[in-house]
Amino acid sequence: MTATTTITPPEQRRGQAARARDWFASGGLKDRATLLLGLIVLLLVVMGILDGVGLTSGQFNSDYLAATLIAYVPLALLALAELFVITSGRGGIDLSVGSMVSLTGIVFAMLYQQAGLPLAVAVVLAVLFGALLGAINGFLTAYLGYPALITTLATFYAYRSIALVVSEQRPISGPEISQFYNAAKAVELPVIGGTLPLVPLGVFTFLLPVAIVAWFVLNRTSYGRKLYAIGTNDTAAQWAGIDTRRTRMMAYVTAGAIAGLVGVYTVAQFASARPDAGTSGSGMALPAITIAVLGGVAITGGIGRLSGILLAALLIVWLNASILLVVPGNEGAQAQLLALGLVLLGASLLSNATIRRRQSGLSKPLSVPGTAAGSTR
Repeated sequence: MTATTTITPPEQRRGQAARARDWFASGGLKDRATLLLGLIVLLLVVMGILDGVGLTSGQFNSDYLAATLIAYVPLALLALAELFVITSGRGGIDLSVGSMVSLTGIVFAMLYQQAGLPLAVAVVLAVLFGALLGAINGFLTAYLGYPALITTLATFYAYRSIALVVSEQRPISGPEISQFYNAAKAVELPVIGGTLPLVPLGVFTFLLPVAIVAWFVLNRTSYGRKLYAIGTNDTAAQWAGIDTRRTRMMAYVTAGAIAGLVGVYTVAQFASARPDAGTSGSGMALPAITIAVLGGVAITGGIGRLSGILLAALLIVWLNASILLVVPGNEGAQAQLLALGLVLLGASLLSNATIRRRQSGLSKPLSVPGTAAGSTR
C-alpha cells in the first residue's frame, strides 16, 4: 500500500487563516474569560515547573492553592462592588471600599461583641451601615455632581479616620469574635471532600451567594439593563426615560453594602476587628480596581461581566501566592506590588484595545443588500 497525502487547497487554507483571525479578534481573545482562564493555566504550569526543579521556597500544590482562597473571598467581593460602580459610567470608581471594610468591621464588632446583639442582627446592621456609607458616595457623585475620584478619595480618608478614632487604634476582640472565626475556616467539601483539599468556608457562605445575586441583578432585572445603559450613553439613557442619578447612586449603595459584608468577613478572617483591615499596606481598593479592569470592566463604563471578575480575582490571588514562593520575605511583598502595577497597565491597554475595536466596528458603514457598501446615489 502506498501512503497518500492530503493537499489543502490554497483557498481552504486562506479560509482557515481568516477564521482563526476572526476567532482571535472577535470570539477568542476578546472573550476576557477565555484569556484569563488561559493565563491561570499558564501560571499553574510555570509554577509547577519551578516547583519541580526546586526553585520555590515551599510546596506548590493543591493544598497551598486552596489555602490562598481565604484572601480570594474579600478581593473578589470588592471587585464585584467596583463592577457596579465602574459600569455606571461618568468616571465611576470607588477608592473608599477599603476604608468602608475597616469601618464596618469595627461597627460589626461593637454590635456583636460589645453590645451583645445576635450574630444575624449584627451582620444585617453592618451591611446596612456599609450601604449608608456607599449612599454618601452616591449622593455626592450622582446628585451633587462631584467627580467620583475626588469624592471617594475624600471619603477614603474620612472613613479610615473614623475607624481609627472609634476603635482607639486598637483591634476589637473577645470570645464571641473568636468563635466567629469558624465562618472563615477551611472545611472539607461534602461527598467529594476526601479527594480534594480543604476550602475556606467563606467561599460558600459569603462569595457565592453575593455572586449569584449580582449575576441575577445585572442580567435578569431592569436595574441591570439601566445600569449598563447609563454607563454606555448617559444622554441616551436620559432620553429613554431612565433616572440616571438614582440608578448611579444605587450602584454606590450596592458597593457599600458589599464592602460592609467584606468588613464582617475580615472580622472572621482575622478573629478580631482591625481598624486597618482594609487599608493596611496597599489596601484593598487598588487590588479590587485592578481585578475589575483585568476582568473586562471598561473604565469608561457600560461593559463588565461577572465571570471575568471571578477569574481575574483568582489569577491575582494565585499570582501573589506564587510570587511569595519564588521571592520570599519583604522582597516578595514588593514584587507583588510590581506585578499588580504591571497587570493593571496590561489590563488597561487590553481594555482600550477592546473599546477601539468595538468603536471601529460600529463606525463601519452598513451595506444595503443589492448595493455596494458606502455607495451613494
